[in-house]
Amino acid sequence: MKVLVTGGRGYIGSITAKSLEGKGHTVVIYDKKDGQDIRDQELLKKTLRDEKIEAVMHFAAYIEMGESMKNPYKYFENNVFGSLSLLEAMTKVGVNKVIFSSTAGVYGNPVQVPIKEDDRKLPENPYGESKLMTEKLLEWYDKIHDIKYITLRYFNAAGATLDGTMGENHEPESHLIPNIIKAVVEKRGFKLFGGDYPTPDGTCVRDYIHVVDLAEAHILALKALKDDHKSDVFNVGAGKGYSNKEVVEMVKAVSGEDFLVEIGSRRPGDANELVADSSKLQKELSFKPRYSDLKTIVESAYKYHTSSGHL
Repeated sequence: MKVLVTGGRGYIGSITAKSLEGKGHTVVIYDKKDGQDIRDQELLKKTLRDEKIEAVMHFAAYIEMGESMKNPYKYFENNVFGSLSLLEAMTKVGVNKVIFSSTAGVYGNPVQVPIKEDDRKLPENPYGESKLMTEKLLEWYDKIHDIKYITLRYFNAAGATLDGTMGENHEPESHLIPNIIKAVVEKRGFKLFGGDYPTPDGTCVRDYIHVVDLAEAHILALKALKDDHKSDVFNVGAGKGYSNKEVVEMVKAVSGEDFLVEIGSRRPGDANELVADSSKLQKELSFKPRYSDLKTIVESAYKYHTSSGHL
């Protein structure tokens, strides 16, 4: 299929685009790094029409949870109105398949762990809220305009391609694993946000999904839509949680370096524990994470950052 990948030069979008091409799909990138604004409906319509796009993978969004607590306008204006612009452009051009990059942040502090897709949604920050609002837009555009969607609620995407050539390189970087690796490379201490959470060791617990496994989930979702799967929502995680302290210890083990760890105050908007129940995705789309153990995730990330000079 010919697929438009919005945000296709970002971390997850670029690795998924490469995976799509490896599976024989044709990819068209639409990204702000090329001067393409997701809110520019006319340019979206022209791109969809001229490129004869058959399906869309929608990654384009601002993603920093902490920043969203300081500047909610930026997140609602870009993430929500940008998605609305895309859906309206798709409607007008006649493209009716979209895979949406959502987040476990829509759940907020969960009522149970592991989290199921139909559990309560109560985001703790505007970033999560912007994703939940976009999920609602998708539901309405399906009902009114028959746009079929699969929403993938990521838990913590992490790691790099196994050859170390593609990985996570945000600026500024807000994610735990690359920031710990940066501290190792720069031979300095590292500060964790919060040590008084109601978890076994007092630090946040997260379900990490390897980015290569995440890309595979998108390809399975695309196949499902091509085969007329109904619009649906799936969690994408490994089903096991690791605490922030456990991640620190794994980076120490992989790097062979020791470093000081300071426990700072909590970061606003952080949930206590987020672990996925991904059984629905595994059952319905035959998804099976292959690289999402913490050791493989950290090893691949460390290889990317230290061998390619990306820090």
